Amino acid sequence: MTQITTTETQARPELVARPGTWGSRLATGLATPGGAVFVLVGVLLVSIMISNPNFTEPGALIRFAGRTAPIAIVAMGQYYVIVSGEFDLSMAAVITTQVVLAGNFIGQDEGRIIPGLLLMLVVGVLIGLVNGLATTLLKVPSFIVTLGTMLALTGLVRYITGGAATGNPVDSFRQIGRGGIEDVPVVGIIPYPVIILLVLCVASVWLMRRPFGRTLVAVGDNPDAAHYSGTPLWWIKTRAFILSALSATVAGILLVGYAGVHPSVGMGYEFSAITAVVLGGVLLGGGRGWVLSAAAGAFALELLFLLLTSLGVPSTWRDTVQGLIIIAAVALAARAWQGARRPRRAVPKNSERPSTNQPDPGTTTGEI
Repeated sequence: MTQITTTETQARPELVARPGTWGSRLATGLATPGGAVFVLVGVLLVSIMISNPNFTEPGALIRFAGRTAPIAIVAMGQYYVIVSGEFDLSMAAVITTQVVLAGNFIGQDEGRIIPGLLLMLVVGVLIGLVNGLATTLLKVPSFIVTLGTMLALTGLVRYITGGAATGNPVDSFRQIGRGGIEDVPVVGIIPYPVIILLVLCVASVWLMRRPFGRTLVAVGDNPDAAHYSGTPLWWIKTRAFILSALSATVAGILLVGYAGVHPSVGMGYEFSAITAVVLGGVLLGGGRGWVLSAAAGAFALELLFLLLTSLGVPSTWRDTVQGLIIIAAVALAARAWQGARRPRRAVPKNSERPSTNQPDPGTTTGEI
């Protein structure tokens, strides 16, 4: 027995989870699909600065970050659903619903701001709960469930508004989306959307390091193994849909600030969010990807559109570019993550250990 143990110890290769130095860890991270998007953001940023020198001003950069914050927040919400192996096509309709709700419920009454915010959050939770339960308990594909939710909410909003702008929230409520901390050195102002985005980024990284985040990635990587391990799949995925709807709610609150109240607010955000997520290297089908990479994908997407505009490319090409990005990013991410899987540890023939056919666990936990 001692001889077998000694042989196993000598034959077992050392598992190095991370390279030794900070620089090598950074290089390894940037070589993955989730890390490459940060390099892409840097390249696009430099390209825009060259083509448009006005963009080099700190004030212009911070204002761009403020305008991009809502789509980055939506992309992080979409990340939770996609990394679990599902889709959420209802995000744009949730944004529109929340915008119209804010305009009509809050109106010009400042006393309704707090109740209005609470009502919007409750509505977001209920929408996410319905999407999650219909997907997990009723076994309806999430694509169909969220598509139905999108159509139902869109029809409801059009019925209430008649397809025209209605309601106008009090200016103090709109300051959440268009205001900021003023008289800041160098940048002049720090928009509230940027502050909210940073807070949500920190919260998201913390959440993905918690058991919920690790389990969410494991469910997307191998739902059967997660099920047999006793993981409540229905509750894990339902919470992902709730987080997705809540992120759309937060984006809706911010968009009221500078986009106003109109049934078209938020239109197309679901596809922009999916594009940002896959551009951030998150694998469609689940199990691979980082939450911050999804947010970075939103910035890369907006920087790309800004670069195309500065180069004189018509805005009508925007949807075409998004479609091509989705196809290319999904193909590249799938190949890259496949190559990044950790090889199985070899078991010596003379170790007399029983062989197993258990799948490899996921190699990512949602953080860099």
